[in-house]
Amino acid sequence: MENKKFYITTPIYYPSDKLHIGHTYCTVATDTLARYHRLRGEDVMFLTGTDEHGQKIEDKAREAGVTPKEFVDRIVEGPGGVLDLWKLMNISNDRFIRTTDGYHVQSVQRIFKRMHDNGDIYKGTYKGKYCKPCESFWTESQLADGKCPDCGREVQDAEEEAYFFRLSKYADRVRDLLENTDFLEPKSRVNEMVKNFIEPGLEDLCVSRTSFSWGVPVDFDPGHVVYVWVDALTNYITALGYENDRYDDYGKGWWPGVNIVGKEIVRFHSIIWPAILMSLGEPLPKKCFGHGWLLLDGGKMSKSKGNVVDPYILAEKFGVDALRFFLMRTFPFGSDGNFSNELLIQTINNDLANDLGNLVSRTTAMTGKYFGGHLPAGCGQWASPEPWDLELRQAAASLRDAYEKDMESFAPHKALEDVFKVIQRANKYIDENAPWKLSKDMEQNGPRLAHVLYTLLETTRICGVLLTPFMPDSMEKLFAQTGAPADARTWDSAGRWGALPETAAVSKGENLFPRVDTEKALEELEAAAEAAKQPAVRPEIEIEPQLTEKVDFDTFCKSDFRVVKVKACDAVKKSAKLLRFTLDDGTGVDRQILSGIHQWYEPEELVGKTLVAIVNLPPRKMMGLESNGMLISAVHTERGEEALHLLMVDDAIPAGAKLC
Repeated sequence: MENKKFYITTPIYYPSDKLHIGHTYCTVATDTLARYHRLRGEDVMFLTGTDEHGQKIEDKAREAGVTPKEFVDRIVEGPGGVLDLWKLMNISNDRFIRTTDGYHVQSVQRIFKRMHDNGDIYKGTYKGKYCKPCESFWTESQLADGKCPDCGREVQDAEEEAYFFRLSKYADRVRDLLENTDFLEPKSRVNEMVKNFIEPGLEDLCVSRTSFSWGVPVDFDPGHVVYVWVDALTNYITALGYENDRYDDYGKGWWPGVNIVGKEIVRFHSIIWPAILMSLGEPLPKKCFGHGWLLLDGGKMSKSKGNVVDPYILAEKFGVDALRFFLMRTFPFGSDGNFSNELLIQTINNDLANDLGNLVSRTTAMTGKYFGGHLPAGCGQWASPEPWDLELRQAAASLRDAYEKDMESFAPHKALEDVFKVIQRANKYIDENAPWKLSKDMEQNGPRLAHVLYTLLETTRICGVLLTPFMPDSMEKLFAQTGAPADARTWDSAGRWGALPETAAVSKGENLFPRVDTEKALEELEAAAEAAKQPAVRPEIEIEPQLTEKVDFDTFCKSDFRVVKVKACDAVKKSAKLLRFTLDDGTGVDRQILSGIHQWYEPEELVGKTLVAIVNLPPRKMMGLESNGMLISAVHTERGEEALHLLMVDDAIPAGAKLC
């Protein structure tokens, strides 16, 4: 096939401090699709990441006594965080974006200004309802029993100066996209979007906030931060280099791509995101696929409800590939699915242990027992095949076509169903031929027995190739046991009978999928879940000891501490540490201060912040630049590393206010 580029993304996740199996579901599905396209020989770019701005992050960081950046850093990069989970689940993303990344912040500011300059963003006053957990604006008519229609939580009244995006301007084009193309799937999502949002009339969207500061500053109006969903949605193109110099992939065949998202955020991805791209004059995504939820006891998994399932516990108990397989095999992609530990164990035992594991184990064991691990040359052919020979061979040889159709239709569960029909047929083929009976007279039945085993090995190989996107590590073990060389593990070879060398070295290795003792496993899972509920021990933090030398009051009063507002901030060239701040100190004349904090902060995230500085220190020269004062920060040691936090105060305090 002609080599082509394929760009696929998950939504960038809000960095929750309690990741559950629902977070894993979407990313495993996207990873499976990415691996499928790589198997086909395509150049694949798989993007995921974290959405790190917004009021709820700012509030949670304040509650935790840390800065928002520290809060998200711990959850994304710390032990048990997002990056650790994706590594555990063998996620093969090519790129990972954080919305606090400097290049993304720069792109968002440029995108916002472009939309403002073309007349699609204007200033006004927002008055309405706001759901902080969802970061969503709602009209009174859109609420469900007075609550957020997405999460069911209470909403709050909001009124503030804001910028608005002329979403209504693009209503007809968005409706045409939804109703007359295959852009949004499954089709049930189209009906939801049109009925609930398009038909009532699209209203202009509030796209900036002034009531908090943790977000991308609007660079031409520093009191505003960009609405978190505009910030988040644009990651799909900024991660390719759109409006930044970090990457250079946009416009080189990667975009447009495919967005895989949960059904709760389909509105943002199928209505707001296309409208933003229309405003920018950029191509629209090829596809938005809105999958369903994993439900527990009939309700969506949620930390606030206390009904989450820990993927670390499940992966440790059953193996990563078994967990990946269960998620893709059990729940129709696009519909909700009811999760239970009992269902997980049943799937592992029935499909992986009984069907696939049994097929591999029996076939390799018999090849070793009857032929020393090497079948004779010519065993792939049989002059007078039995009907069941032809039936199994035809099922295996035609499997790739059915599998391909399902995967291209975003139906990985159906693709697995196709594969396991062939696996089940192969197990039946063993019983039809009874190799243990044939082996009793090897002189007469040896050639027939060798053909039966080759047919089983070749069928297993084809199924293994097509299962690779779902269970990559386990299929490597399967190939090693069945003796499949590298050129018999490819997409092309999966559509061709006979790619396995007849004399391949076959060896019975470890049992790929041991059968699970259901009762014992359920007891252990319950115990592990109870243990996980215990509060985590915070890592020890080392605080610098207090000074014993006393300073008299008059000397202390000579230090002039003032509130300052960051107007601009940039990295000092040829310095790895220094940031240059342009500050409003209330005098009407900009103040320049240099600070060696680049290790802990990116300059873009500090614009618009309200800090504290000593302003009556004598000027100092650093890297040829004059610094007039010093910003106040706190320092401690955590996990053996120095951590620094700038002292940030309430934005309502005016520049120049004196601390006393």
